[in-house]
Amino acid sequence: MFRSIFTKYITTFMLIIIASFAMLASIISTMIVNTYSGTSDNQLSGAADSIRYLIEKRMLDSESDTLRDYIATNSPEIGAYFAAFTKYTDDMAIFLSDSEGNILASMGFTDSKFGSKKLSASVMTDVKNGGYRSYGNLGGVLAVKRAVLGVPIKNTDGEVIGAAFACTTDKSLNTLMVTTVKAIIMTCLWVLLAALIAVYFISDKIISPLKDMGKAAKSFAAGKFDVRVPVTGHDEISELAVAFNNMAGSLADLENMRSTFLSNVSHDLRTPMTTISGFIDGLLDGTIPEEKQKYYLRMIGDEVRRLSRLVAALLDVSRIQAGDRKFTMQAFDICEMARVILLSFEQKIDKKRLEVAFETDEENMYAWADHDAIYQILYNICDNGVKFSREGGKYRIRIIERDRKIFVSVYNEGEGIKSEDLPHVFERFYKGDKSRGLDKTGTGLGLYIAKSIIDAHNEEIWVKSKYGEYCEFIFTLKIASDSQVKKAFSKPLPEPPKALEQGGEKPRDKGREKGRDREKARDKARDKGKETKG
Repeated sequence: MFRSIFTKYITTFMLIIIASFAMLASIISTMIVNTYSGTSDNQLSGAADSIRYLIEKRMLDSESDTLRDYIATNSPEIGAYFAAFTKYTDDMAIFLSDSEGNILASMGFTDSKFGSKKLSASVMTDVKNGGYRSYGNLGGVLAVKRAVLGVPIKNTDGEVIGAAFACTTDKSLNTLMVTTVKAIIMTCLWVLLAALIAVYFISDKIISPLKDMGKAAKSFAAGKFDVRVPVTGHDEISELAVAFNNMAGSLADLENMRSTFLSNVSHDLRTPMTTISGFIDGLLDGTIPEEKQKYYLRMIGDEVRRLSRLVAALLDVSRIQAGDRKFTMQAFDICEMARVILLSFEQKIDKKRLEVAFETDEENMYAWADHDAIYQILYNICDNGVKFSREGGKYRIRIIERDRKIFVSVYNEGEGIKSEDLPHVFERFYKGDKSRGLDKTGTGLGLYIAKSIIDAHNEEIWVKSKYGEYCEFIFTLKIASDSQVKKAFSKPLPEPPKALEQGGEKPRDKGREKGRDREKARDKARDKGKETKG
C-alpha cells in the first residue's frame, strides 16, 4: 500500500491536515465554551440581580407583608418585568420563590407543572448564604438541564423573604458549536481536496524523472548508454537529471575508451606475438640463414621487451587502482635527473636533429618526492616529447621555482594535441593517435599513471598545446627543505671491501663508479645545454 511515493506523500499530507484541523477544532471549541460560559454567567447574574432589585424596590412602596402577597397583587407588573428580561434571549427563563422554596412566579418554562414544584432546602440554604449557582435540573425541578443562578430577596429588615432565579440552556452554545464544527469540517475537506490535487502534480513531477532514470539505468545495465533523461526546470530534480545525464555520458566515454583500449592492447599483443612466432619458426625450419639469425634474434628481443613494457604498464595501473603502490618521499636533485634522462635520448634527438634547450633557475634544485616515481613520469613525458617532435623542431626542458614550488615542463614543436583531445589526455586507455601511425609502442596508460602519481603527491600536472605547432607538459613538485637535503646527501659512501688475498686486486666499488658515471652524464648534459643556449 505504501510502496509508491504518491501514496506516501498523500497519506502524510492527509494525516498532517486532519491532525491540524482536529487541533484547530479543539482550540476553537474550548474558546467558544469559555466565552459562552462567561457571557452566560453575566446574563444570568444581570437578570437575577435586576429582578431582585425591582422586587425589593417595589415592595417598599406596597402594603404587602410577604413576597407571595406582593406577587399575587402585582402579577401583571411582574409578568411585564419577566417579559422585558427574556425578550432578547431565546433560552432565558426566570422564576421567583419564597424562602421555603415554593415557586411563586415564572416565565420561559414549558413544563405546565413547574409552578407547583418546590426547591430543595439545600438550594435555599445556598441562596440565603449569598447566592446559588449550578448546572443541572435543580434536583428534578427543571425538565432539562440548565445553568441556574439564584440571588436572595430581602425585606427592609434584611431578612430573606424569597429568591430570584435566572436560568438558561446551552441551546445557543450547541447551535454555535454545530455551526463551527461544520465550517471546520467543510474547510478541512476543501483543503484535503486541494492538497490531493497539489500532491498529485508535485509527486508526478518528481516521480516522472525518477521513472525515466530507472528506465535509463536498465538500458545502461543492458549496455546501451545513449539514453538520456529529459531535463525541465531548474530545481533539485532537474539538477539530478543533469547529473544523471553527465554520468551517462561518462559511462559512454568510459565504454568507448574500454573498447578502444581492448582493441589497442589486442593489437599490441597480437603484433609482437605474431612477429616472434614467425621469426622463431623461421629460425627452427632454417628459412632464416645462419648469418642473419643474430639480427632476427635481436628483433625478437625487442618485441619481447615491448610485451614486457605493456604488461608492466598494466600491472602498474592495477596497483595504482588497488592502492598498493607506496611512495617513499626523499630529497633528490631534479635537475640532475632531467640531465640523465635527456642524455638517454641523445641518439633519438640527434636522429631528428632537434634544437635542444635545457633551462634551470639553479644548477641544482632539490625536490621532495618519490625519486623512482618522478623519474618514471619525467622519462615518459620526455620520451613522448622526442617521439612527437617534428624533425629539426625545438625541444626544451625547463625547471623553475615559483611560489615555493618546482615547475618542471617539457616542450616540443610538432603536431601537438587537438583541442577536443586535451580534456582526455590524462584518462586511462586514451590515445589521441587513433591511427597509431606515430605511436606504435604506447598503450594509452603512461599519462594516466603520471597523473595518478602526481595526484598521490598532492601536486598538479597539466598540458598546453596548439595543434600543428607545439605541446608542453608541466607538473609541480614540493621543494625539499635544507634539513631534508642535508639528511639525504650527508650519508658517507661505503668503504671498499678488503682484498680477498694479500696483494690481490680489490673488487670494484660499484657505488663509487655509478656516482662517477652520473657526474660524467651530468657534466655532458650541462655542456650540451650551454651549447644550445649559445
